[in-house]
Amino acid sequence: MAYQGDKAATLTFDELIRVFWYGLRMDFSFAAYLSIIPFLLFLNETAFRKPLFLKIITGYTYVLLVLIVLLVTGDLELYSAWGFRLDSTPLQYLNTPAEMLASTASAPVWLLALLFFALLATGVFGFKLIKSKWKPAEKIKRKHLAAELLLSLFLLALLVLPIRGGWQQIPLNQSDVYFSHKIFANHAGVNIPWNVMHSVLKKNHNTKNPYLYLEDAQAQALVQELYKPKSDSVPSLLRVKRPNILFIILESYTAKLVGSLGGTPGVTPNFDALAKKGVLFQNIYAAGDRSEKGMVALLSGYPVQTTTSIIKTPKKTERLPQLAAELKKEGYQTSYYYGGELAFANIKSYLINGQYDRLLEKKDFPSKNYNSKWGVHDHILFDKVLADHQNPKQPFFTTIFTLSSHEPYDVPIPAKFPGTDEVTQFQNSFYYTDWALGKFIAVAEKQPWWKNTLVVLVADHGHPFPTRDQNDAPSKFRIPLLLAGGALAVQDTIITTIGSQTDLVPTLLQQMGLPSYQFAWSKNLLDTKATPFAFYVFNDGFGMVTAQGTVTFDNVAKRPIHRDTAVTQKQIDQGKAYMQTSFGDFLKK
Repeated sequence: MAYQGDKAATLTFDELIRVFWYGLRMDFSFAAYLSIIPFLLFLNETAFRKPLFLKIITGYTYVLLVLIVLLVTGDLELYSAWGFRLDSTPLQYLNTPAEMLASTASAPVWLLALLFFALLATGVFGFKLIKSKWKPAEKIKRKHLAAELLLSLFLLALLVLPIRGGWQQIPLNQSDVYFSHKIFANHAGVNIPWNVMHSVLKKNHNTKNPYLYLEDAQAQALVQELYKPKSDSVPSLLRVKRPNILFIILESYTAKLVGSLGGTPGVTPNFDALAKKGVLFQNIYAAGDRSEKGMVALLSGYPVQTTTSIIKTPKKTERLPQLAAELKKEGYQTSYYYGGELAFANIKSYLINGQYDRLLEKKDFPSKNYNSKWGVHDHILFDKVLADHQNPKQPFFTTIFTLSSHEPYDVPIPAKFPGTDEVTQFQNSFYYTDWALGKFIAVAEKQPWWKNTLVVLVADHGHPFPTRDQNDAPSKFRIPLLLAGGALAVQDTIITTIGSQTDLVPTLLQQMGLPSYQFAWSKNLLDTKATPFAFYVFNDGFGMVTAQGTVTFDNVAKRPIHRDTAVTQKQIDQGKAYMQTSFGDFLKK
């Protein structure tokens, strides 16, 4: 922060303190990683009383001192050039080091060299001071050998706690450091060696697109064709231009259990009743099969990656548009409610980059309500939303993410459907979430703000149950999308257009008369001239859904898994082109 003094000067004193406080867990984590080998060597030294082990520790310490000080000083200047903390990105320049050096051509080399040797000298001095307290192994009496061995084993095992950042369910990641809407404040708290190690292990340095199926120009043309001709106007569904928005993301809500979408009857009576009062989209597909992937598709209108997710790399999500940020420009109060831990899959960093005013998660609920593996049950989450919206400042954009229909499917109400098998448990958890939703809507409808509120109900992804779909099956990815609430000007309307989670943001923004050009991977679901299609990915494969049918494709085998009879070669090529260009865009972020 001293080196980036101009940026640090923009932070308040409270923010400066919080940078250190939030970064402390990551510092402890990396220190614990570094300690694994010394602790093992100390254990052997305790057992065998050989000075060789202490000599190895000395060499290990000096090597790591040089490496870590090099990373820390290199990051000081690279941050100025690149705008993100050092990670594995430099690995891509090993074959072309001139490109990396070009980024730091104006670096104050002498100052950096001085800092390098000053930090190195401090480390060496500190280590020698500690080492001077060591006693020669052969002079230590063996009276308490068993106790010493047990203590050494205990300390070695105890390293797990700081390594994972505490007792919490989700191991430490960058989200635990992020706390501010000021990007520099979040960046400043990141521990550089930890960040580099994490990035290398996650292979985030890979910049080669493995999905080069077509010539780039041909691929670009095929994708652009999917998003061409737009109508001059679309039907208006709203009574008001700036409605409050309750954006409810339903965990694992597959269309196969939603009665109003032709699914099993009786599982979602409240959703089905609400559909009669709103606009139901019948042919919507999730862009992926993970919560963090669906979130980016829903809130940023951005395509999903196959074997990774953009949300895991904060420096990439910083470059994504988000619905919350767009609405905040229009004066909306923005908040996000989740009953679990937002550190999961780096979701918190993504939401902070989206400029939400308020984030509520598991730790914001009384511990007595932690009656689910993931956090608090859905009815408790909805009750909290209602309590916080007694007299809210309007307009508001409130995102609510449920979790009770996630495995292990434990619910706090009597089971609706008999049986103990996993499919029945999932169905009962589905029914419970619908029950909690119904209670929430019943109270919300009586609030003064309801008449100016739009409710968006959509799933984060689908599910193989209850039919145990194959991983690539389109039925696994088909999900509900429902618009309801007092702000709607129409009721009991069904839209049959084929679409994706990525299409939701521009559909909403254009209803409000707001620009949506920044959501380039999206189309308006109400635009009759837009090409009806949905693209989704599963583990190293993709699916392409059109009016002609569905094709699913294996990126490893490089051939279709399933192809409906009417699917043309052009549809397959468009799927390949979408896979190629969307992943190429992800790599460039």
